[in-house]
Formats: sequence, C-alpha cells, structure tokens
Amino acid sequence: MTNPHPETEQQKRLRSARRIVIKLGTGIVTGSDGQFDSERLAGVARTIAELKKDGRQIVLVSSGAVGLGRGRLGLHRDRLNDLVMRQACAAVGQSLLMHEYEKLFQTHGIQLAQVLLTEGDFVDRTRYSNLRQTMEALLKLDVLPIINENDTVSTAELDYLNIRAGERIFSDNDRLAALVMSHVEADVLVLLTDVDGLMEFGPPGSKEAAGKVIPLVEDLSPELKSLALGPSEGGRGGMQTKLDAAEIAMQSGGIAVIANGKKPETLHRLFDGEPTGTVFLSKTRMAGKRRWIAYAAGVRGRVIVNMGARDALTGGKASLLSSGVVGVEGEFDAAEVVSIVDAEGLEFARGISDYSCGDAQGLIGNSSSGAATGGRANGRATVLVKRDNIVFLAGSKSPTPAR
Repeated sequence: MTNPHPETEQQKRLRSARRIVIKLGTGIVTGSDGQFDSERLAGVARTIAELKKDGRQIVLVSSGAVGLGRGRLGLHRDRLNDLVMRQACAAVGQSLLMHEYEKLFQTHGIQLAQVLLTEGDFVDRTRYSNLRQTMEALLKLDVLPIINENDTVSTAELDYLNIRAGERIFSDNDRLAALVMSHVEADVLVLLTDVDGLMEFGPPGSKEAAGKVIPLVEDLSPELKSLALGPSEGGRGGMQTKLDAAEIAMQSGGIAVIANGKKPETLHRLFDGEPTGTVFLSKTRMAGKRRWIAYAAGVRGRVIVNMGARDALTGGKASLLSSGVVGVEGEFDAAEVVSIVDAEGLEFARGISDYSCGDAQGLIGNSSSGAATGGRANGRATVLVKRDNIVFLAGSKSPTPAR
C-alpha cells in the first residue's frame, strides 16, 4: 500500500543526518536577567544526548558569554557599547558559560571541549587545516565541542560600531556556525533563535499581517533576503546574519534550519521529521576549497580588470592574466585571496593570487596590451590567478563556483 504522506526531501535528509552543528543565540542561552537559562537548555541538552546516542555527531556553537559576564558584573546593557568592556564581560562569561554546560551535560555522561576561535583560524589556510584535524579528533572521541569566538582577543565580532557599509566580516556566531558546518562537512546547521523562522508579513489589517513562517526555501532570492530585519536586542546577529549563514550551509550542500529555541522540544521535533521553522535546502554543492575562498578566507587586496578580462573570465574557462589587469590595490602576498573587480569597482569574483602585490604590479607594467586570454610578459602569458582558484559572485554577494 502506498504511503499517502511520503517523506519530503528535507525530512529524509534531516532523519539521515549524521553530523550536525547547532547554534544557540544569546536570547536562548540567557534569560531577561542575563543569567544562564538552565531550565530551557536542559531540554536542549536532553535532545543532544538522544541524538548522540542515535549515533550522530554534534557540534554546539554557543553565544552568551558576553551576556553572562554582564549579568555577573551587574552592568547595564549600555555599558556594552564600549568594546573593551564587552571583551572584559566575555572574559568573565566564558568560564561561567562552560561551567553551566558542564553541569547540564554531566547528567548525560557527555564530555565537553571548549573551542575558542578567531578569524585567523579560518583566514590562514594552515590553521584552517589544523582546526579540521582537531575537530575530527574530538568527534571521534565522542566529545561534544562547544565553540564560540574568542571575544576577549578578537575584535572582529564585537567592534560593530565602526563597521563600514557592505563590508563582510567575521561578525557573529551565526556566520561562525556556518563556517564550522562547512569546514567539518556537517549535514545540517540548526540556528536556534527567539523567532519561529523566516517570516513573511502581509499588509496591515490582513489575516497575514501577524506574519507566517516560510517553511521551505530552495533559493535565497533578493526578495527573500529583503524580509530580514535588523540585529536582535541582546546579541549581534539578526535575521540577515542567519540568512547569510543559511546561504553558506546551502553552498556546502547541506541543510540549514532557523527555528524557535524557546519552544520546548524544537530540536526533537525537527529531527523526528515534524515541520519546524524554516528549512533551507540546496541541491548543489560548492567544492571545499572554493567555499574557503568565497566565505572563510580574508580578502587582502583588490585586482582591477578591464572589460575584456571580465568577459573572458565570466564567459569561458580563462585564468586571469596580467594583460587584463589595469590596477592592483592593497597589500597581499602570493597565495592570499584577492577581490577581483571591474573598472566600475564592482566585485564579481575572488581568487588566490599567484603573486604578491608588488610582483603583480610589476607584471602589469611589463604586460602587452591585449585580450585577457592573450596577454604576455617576457614572451609568455602571465597568469595572476589560475582558473581553479577563482570563485564567481552572483550579484556581487553570493559566491558560486566557477564554471
């Protein structure tokens, strides 16, 4: 007899997921008083224990250190506008956070490991590789890694008062969770927050004015991104950062879920196949090296190309040659990631430069004028960025693999 309600693709993939990254936002970890919400998180810990008993590997990315530190020190939230004060609160809160998690998971016999990361752990290719090895070792030992950005020494997440418009930085734990998910090749990224999912609101006075959850997203279009609101009250990340994280998860070939962590049994219902939150499902996958170029590597400089070079790059299988470059900006060494922009300053790709900034400038000066595929220096075509090391950006925002 045919099942009248066959499993959907997302249900199948959630049920079969073996490696899962779960991110807890500040509003889930702490209550309104700034204290660790043991009652709420007891349910999360119980479900994680059940998932691990089922043979699944779990990585937990947790916010809340700054909030806990602020609560312990009795500081008003306005004091956190000062970067140094936020870092001090993080230093106090990190030990409190791990102590509370130790108490929660001890009852389930789960061993914990604290992993504090900075941008450099992703930007530097060697450290990136070392991080993968460490995470694999912890998971093989059946340890639960608890990850957070090292706020005490890293200014990238906390110094949000001086962010330049449009600059993509390692700015929140949503993005951190997505980068971890991509790096350890996890199947699912779950972002637990204080809303039910990605909401769509109708006109005022209509039945949809209160908003309804979008259950499934298979394409993160500009229209969907426009539904995102600003940052949350207690933490750095808002819905926009969660959509950025979901995009990275989708490019990794996995599933992302935004769901309400304040509702009991959310995690249990999700992996039991019940409709929960917004599921982001992609059927394509970007290769690991290109994901690193697109999302994890720090962009060190800019290479400005002419229209012929842009057309050759986007329309075929060309590498970037010196004859198509009209300018180089910033300071970078060989093997570092650069932004590739057109004459109008629009970034359309990123790639790993074969040359340092100084050497690249010298090659540009020695190149003959010609098409991007035919420029030569000293009688030979000079490749600045190999085709295999180039990732194109859709709409200058969403990286996609070179074709």
